[in-house]
Amino acid sequence: MSTIRGRQRSDLFDRNEQADVPGRRPDVVDLRVPADPAYLAVVRTAAAGLGTRLDLTLDEIEDLRIAVDEACSLLLGGRSHPGRTLEAAFEVGLIGSQHLSVTISGPVADLPREASFSWSVLRALAGDVITGGTSTGAWIKLSVPGRAER
Repeated sequence: MSTIRGRQRSDLFDRNEQADVPGRRPDVVDLRVPADPAYLAVVRTAAAGLGTRLDLTLDEIEDLRIAVDEACSLLLGGRSHPGRTLEAAFEVGLIGSQHLSVTISGPVADLPREASFSWSVLRALAGDVITGGTSTGAWIKLSVPGRAER
């Protein structure tokens, strides 16, 4: 049996059995792309793929894609930042909890006012939106409830 990053290959495919293990934490999928609007399709596609894993409807997956795209666009300020990265950490709930949270960090330190159209879109599409800043930029966390939480 082969291993992938120290895990038995079969472990990666036995998620139904592992979901019942007490204390098991949600999976985290980290994605790092150049801080350039040309790479937003990669982040949107990852969000959509993870949304299907949670049994979201097609409309809910599209809402997730749009929310992630809007958050990324805010964190890029509509332009490329050569040498910088845009990072997205997707925390995928265990089978049964069906919850997804996405924390996206980017190089723009000053986000637009929360009364802007972009913020209205984010709040309409994501269950919860939290923001913060660091010395190197800002971050936005989106929480999307799974089917069992709606």
